[in-house]
Amino acid sequence: MAAERPIIICTRGSALALAQANMIAAQCRAAFPGMTFELKIIKTTGDKLQKASMAKTDPSLPKGLFTKELEIALANGEADLAVHSLKDLPTELPAGLILGATPKREDVRDVLIYRAAGGKARGFKPHAKLADFPNGATIASSSTRRKMSLLAVRPDLNIVEIRGNVSTRMQKVADKPELDATILALAGLTRLNFKINADGTLSGEAVPAGMLATVLDLEVMLPCVGQGAIGIEIRDKDERIAKIVAKLNHADTFHAVTAERAFLRGMGGGCQSPVGAHAVIAGGQISLKAISFRDETVKRGEAKRPVTEAALLGEQIAAELK
Repeated sequence: MAAERPIIICTRGSALALAQANMIAAQCRAAFPGMTFELKIIKTTGDKLQKASMAKTDPSLPKGLFTKELEIALANGEADLAVHSLKDLPTELPAGLILGATPKREDVRDVLIYRAAGGKARGFKPHAKLADFPNGATIASSSTRRKMSLLAVRPDLNIVEIRGNVSTRMQKVADKPELDATILALAGLTRLNFKINADGTLSGEAVPAGMLATVLDLEVMLPCVGQGAIGIEIRDKDERIAKIVAKLNHADTFHAVTAERAFLRGMGGGCQSPVGAHAVIAGGQISLKAISFRDETVKRGEAKRPVTEAALLGEQIAAELK
């Protein structure tokens, strides 16, 4: 009898994408020890456009920058499931593909990364907050949401673009005295085994010397839709794979991101839209906070519904903020 063919998990090749895909593969192997799971690394358009601006939605950039090639592999049967940072996955999926599962979400907050005082370049004390940065301080971020959130608190800040993976961005802050700080997602740092220590230092493989980190409160910066969550995309009606990924699904995370993605869809935007949203579930109810910076205007919304109405909740707040 021929051996059952391995189940192919496709992923991008970045350090974070591989960490996430390997985590999903390990969970699959633990849940289904009799099956074989293999990774397939695919380079996406976003990986090839390292110099493209991500600071705003550019009509010249294709949708699904970090997902399209993985979805083609799924549709063609070259892979059985695709592992994404959910924040990168468009709210409108290609025909025949669905979001099959979301494992338990990591912390959704963002982190301020900056140099310690005492070196040649300007540095700051441990546990520094935005208020501790001098007038006109330069913070690097290519996210419009992060830029506008920072400026809402500190209109004097100078926000400049930055590209590259987590380690590259930290190294740029370490090496370039004109940069005072950058912003990274706490979930990404955690999955790459970086640690924010009690004394405010950041430790982990290849962390530049003297890097400090402060987690930003949600009142200062709401996350982007889906931040901290992993999305497992599969073919619709592929019952075999659906049963496998169902074992990995975390129901509260799935409901939360359903509300957030419905909000983003209702706002008519993609993953680079200048909006933020965060849903939490308690006592059978789902609460959603959202913010929009469209047209340079700050609009906030908050509402609650039964958890079974997660998508309706997102649509409701989008209608209020548009």
